[in-house]
Amino acid sequence: MVFLFRDKSVINILFLIILSLLVHAHFFFVAPVLLGSVNEGLFAVFLFHYFSSIDTTFLFILYLAALLIQAIRLNMLLMELKMFQKLGYTVAMSYVLLSGFFISWTAITPALFANFLLIWLFIKITRLFNQPNPKNLLFNIGLIVGSTILCYHPTAILIIVVLFTLGIMRPFKLQEWFVLLMGIALPYYLLGSWLFLNDRLGEIYAYLPHWALVVPAVKMDAAFIVGISVLAIAFIVGFICWQQFNSRLVIQIRKNWSAMLLMCLILLAVPFVFRDGGLPAAFMCILPLSVFISNAFSYPQKLFLPNLLFWGMFGVVMYNNWQIIKF
Repeated sequence: MVFLFRDKSVINILFLIILSLLVHAHFFFVAPVLLGSVNEGLFAVFLFHYFSSIDTTFLFILYLAALLIQAIRLNMLLMELKMFQKLGYTVAMSYVLLSGFFISWTAITPALFANFLLIWLFIKITRLFNQPNPKNLLFNIGLIVGSTILCYHPTAILIIVVLFTLGIMRPFKLQEWFVLLMGIALPYYLLGSWLFLNDRLGEIYAYLPHWALVVPAVKMDAAFIVGISVLAIAFIVGFICWQQFNSRLVIQIRKNWSAMLLMCLILLAVPFVFRDGGLPAAFMCILPLSVFISNAFSYPQKLFLPNLLFWGMFGVVMYNNWQIIKF
């Protein structure tokens, strides 16, 4: 199966659609659900206000459309940035596979829509390296981060991501860091001003992220342990494959990979540092994880290991499908 996605061809988009229908075949039997809390930000308020009573067929189409658009956009972005020596659709394939890895990732959640903003943010970050005057770009990056936090509170951890990536991409200049922080603060400044003028400033606490060291409420059964294990193995194999060719890349592409790795490591902490996050918030980790895991499908010349990983991941997905339909 992996060979179908190792070429750069329009037909691969059709294969992605078929794969997404297989990964989420449970939607043909069980209606998609909305998962989250209104305390998580504007995305959650919008979802539960406007989508809670919508026809289930539309929710099915909405989930698959959002998933495929993100997978294809991320794949095309990485091809444009030349972050892979071989062009193909293995990133999109990995993205679709990971979306069915846990039952909470198959629901319509605010994290699903937050990934649109994460992709946009990464596009902006990759442009920092060659910018002679990056102040406008840095302000826009900060503005995206601040707006994203308002929309989905667990994305507040992106502040750490952009601060570290700025240190990776550019030499330290205090003015640039100040401009970035101004951009992050602007959405909350405007919100606070509007609430103050309407004598509702006390409500601003509802728009702030709730940090707390928590253990995600997950059922530690055999299926979850196997899923985590397969995910970890796929990431490790992909990371090893990436290490083998990373030293041969030009410095800008290496910095892009470093930014992606940093995003991956920091986003993995999301379920543990936000009170309302949990495993659904970890859906954001799909973005960087799929990029590294795709190396395991792209670079080995012999297809035995890539196919073994693919069928292992697909097996986890099919078991989750069965669990959803069964219950």
